[in-house]
Amino acid sequence: MYDVELRNVVKEFVSRNQTTRAVDEVSLGIERGEFFALLGPSGCGKTTSLRMIAGFEQPTAGQVIIRGTAMQGIPAFHRPVNTVFQDYALFPHMNVLQNVMFGLQMEGVGRKKAAKRAQAALELVRLPNIGNRKATQLSGGQQQRVALARALVKEPAVLLLDEPLGALDLKLRKEMQFELKAMQQRLGITFIYVTHDQEEALTMADRIAVMEGGKVLQVGTPREVYEHPATYFVAEFIGETNFITGELLEKKQGVGHVRIADDTVVTAQLPDDHPVKSGTVTIPLRPERIGLAPHDMARPPESEDITVLSGTVLKSQYIGTDTRYIVRVVDRIDLVVRVQNVDYKGIYHFEPGAAVQVFWPLASTYILDR
Repeated sequence: MYDVELRNVVKEFVSRNQTTRAVDEVSLGIERGEFFALLGPSGCGKTTSLRMIAGFEQPTAGQVIIRGTAMQGIPAFHRPVNTVFQDYALFPHMNVLQNVMFGLQMEGVGRKKAAKRAQAALELVRLPNIGNRKATQLSGGQQQRVALARALVKEPAVLLLDEPLGALDLKLRKEMQFELKAMQQRLGITFIYVTHDQEEALTMADRIAVMEGGKVLQVGTPREVYEHPATYFVAEFIGETNFITGELLEKKQGVGHVRIADDTVVTAQLPDDHPVKSGTVTIPLRPERIGLAPHDMARPPESEDITVLSGTVLKSQYIGTDTRYIVRVVDRIDLVVRVQNVDYKGIYHFEPGAAVQVFWPLASTYILDR
């Protein structure tokens, strides 16, 4: 049984006789104890989906099911979920302990019992000694943890998080990503996390649903979504990607031959889950999967297992951990290549104008319909 299930969920908003479909026939199953991310750009439908799970919005069609119970007509305060927002909305006139206790007291829990549970929740988020401080005296990271404690103290079956790290600075945001993941693993609670930040999703989630235009384009583990995106949009949205366009000439034994210039044919893997039609196709290729070598270095033997092309370096940009090159190859195709900076003999640096070879293994390629 899924902890949360969306079945053919549609959400439409009507304004001035115009109907906008924000969520379009979305079906998802989120397993118990899973850290699940809804990832996509602004306006893709991810927050609206989360709000329908929370009960703040009602579906136009379809069903939201939580732990086997359909939620149609059940208000937000009676659902076994709690929500943490980007705006932590802590009460400035209350101290931290009172903020965390508030939801319990509204449910009729006695003050002494509520205080004990609130203190335990603060210890869970590693803030055991700040109960008497005002919310306005806390740092951004501390406020975020207090908001988490306030949500967790009610012991929800599912915790919903709507871009809760968006207001934090970069360093603290990265620290909190690991904190959140570790906390979720300790608690075993299902987390559903909305974000437009691909790094957050890749870092924390067990599985990711990539959304665009109200639809779910792909659901998979971070590795699956990054290394085998199902659509052009997913490949473009997640990480940096080169797109090589060409004509699919032949398909055999899981490999396609693609002409990218008059006399240049490269090979790439065919996807396992759907057929690729002949005609114009695209090969997505991650910059870190491309090797770079001097033009006069001995070429590997010709085979379908590796592609080697001659090129010229157009730009070279040192960015600390690696160097980012733009290399022009056949027929004015510019490829981004990222080479890790390591300090030992045998690693080359190339200036603009240098003649080079670029190469990549077959295993790093696949073909998408374009």
